[in-house]
Amino acid sequence: MQMTGAQILIQSLLDQGVEVVFGYPGGAVLNIYDAMYERQDDLLHIVTSHEQGAAHAADGYARSTGKTGVVLATSGPGATNLVTGIATAYHDSVPLVAITGNVSTGLIGRDSFQEVDIVGITNPITKHNYIVKDVEDLAGIVREAFVIANSGRKGPVLIDIPKDVTAQKTEYQKQSLFEPRKDPEPTEKDYQTALDAIQQAKRPLIYAGGGVVFSDASKQLVSFAHKIGAPVCVSMMGITSMSYDDPLYLGMIGMHGTVTANIAARDCDLLIAVGSRFSDRVAGNREKFAANANILHIDIDPCEISKNICAGLSLLGNAREVLSELTARAEQRDNTQWIHNLLEHKAYHALPAAVNEEELTPRDILSKLRSCAGDDAIVVTDVGQHQMLTAQCYPFTLPRTFISSCGLGTMGYGLGAAIGAKVGNPNKPVVLITGDGSFHMNLNELAVAVSQNLPVVILVMNNGVLGMVHQWQKLFYNQRYAYTEINRATDFVKLAESFGAVGFRLTQPQDIDQTLSKAFAMGRPCVVDCIIDRKERVYPIIPPGGTEADMIYSD
Repeated sequence: MQMTGAQILIQSLLDQGVEVVFGYPGGAVLNIYDAMYERQDDLLHIVTSHEQGAAHAADGYARSTGKTGVVLATSGPGATNLVTGIATAYHDSVPLVAITGNVSTGLIGRDSFQEVDIVGITNPITKHNYIVKDVEDLAGIVREAFVIANSGRKGPVLIDIPKDVTAQKTEYQKQSLFEPRKDPEPTEKDYQTALDAIQQAKRPLIYAGGGVVFSDASKQLVSFAHKIGAPVCVSMMGITSMSYDDPLYLGMIGMHGTVTANIAARDCDLLIAVGSRFSDRVAGNREKFAANANILHIDIDPCEISKNICAGLSLLGNAREVLSELTARAEQRDNTQWIHNLLEHKAYHALPAAVNEEELTPRDILSKLRSCAGDDAIVVTDVGQHQMLTAQCYPFTLPRTFISSCGLGTMGYGLGAAIGAKVGNPNKPVVLITGDGSFHMNLNELAVAVSQNLPVVILVMNNGVLGMVHQWQKLFYNQRYAYTEINRATDFVKLAESFGAVGFRLTQPQDIDQTLSKAFAMGRPCVVDCIIDRKERVYPIIPPGGTEADMIYSD
């Protein structure tokens, strides 16, 4: 059957199981939008306010559902507006297929109107990218893009399609649903060496990262930890890989991690890293991090093994499969004294759920949020103090319920991601925790939440400053608050109402329960302006390049 390139693209997306595309129309993709109009009963399209918001929405959709996010933009500025979203997905290994239009092939390289080399621009931040110059290649490229995005360490793939290719016709051959390429598997010798190390360890510690969450290996992680008697700490990407109330859970490790998690890394004799990459926010001082431990690194990406921290042992493979195999083969261990000492330490250094009965604080709000939102609520954050406080304090129990830009640290990520999460999970509550600085960056996406009737609850931690940078200026720059006390006059309640959302203002701790309950009961997008003091800080903190010995606990 003869079809245009645009029709082939839409049919190819449907063949790959795509249910929703986020994007924004423009001249170079008009043929694609026309073809999508023909299939509007088969494919949901969410038009965002800005292409960056569309990329973040596709990202949030992917993280929360485990499916591949798809975003579509036109050439030139439409394509470049996707770059931050693509880079965000790349840093956090999110499966994303970004489709851009381009000028017709005869105009490429002539500085044509809205022409840009998006393939060249995105080379460093994609797993692979394509420019389609022959319509007969299009269907196969689409399927291959999904294979690459979902194989091994997942990540974004870009397909750039010149406008004339979308108009050309050819015979369409139906493409089968993508199947990820076979994961690497450890050898029998590798398994035995790892098991020997586990058997000999007296103080084992598991350090779980985003690879556990994204490979749906949370159950396997819990079984493995309890089988070998090893407490578990997590990177920020690894949050939700184990329930906060599991007796072996120590919390987040690293710069803003718990005291106990960082002490455990110092004192362990075997550190088992699973789906994690030892970023500088975890191993601030690489030479001294877990210096007393043998390192066993389990990862699907061979490039990560010994990249940041030298691993004496490694198992290359899918976290779910490797953990299952290790659990089946390992002997039951208790390590009672090691675990008892750490849990005693954890109880002594527990962060207070509420710190002030007179002034509103982020910790007060977070301590009461779960009872209003429910266990299955998806919590999205932007980047800053509120992000770290959420990672420290919120009692996550289920996988894929925490969504945040962890690797790139993208301010303005949250609202688009929350919209994508809600589209992918219409029956689950979705709450965005953001700061006034982050919210100002992409608050235009509130129009999308309203127009699509997506009841996202947005909590703006409003302190009038760029909180995290302000804190660093206090600690490391002699309290020289250069350009972080922005003091914008935005009235977030009126702003919400102007978009057609509901606005609340929260100023007193005794009003938290009532305000949050009202917001979640509205069934409409809500913005809660939470007025907090600019002197609020996130502690503990390990200074850059430091160790747990350098940890700062208060001002």
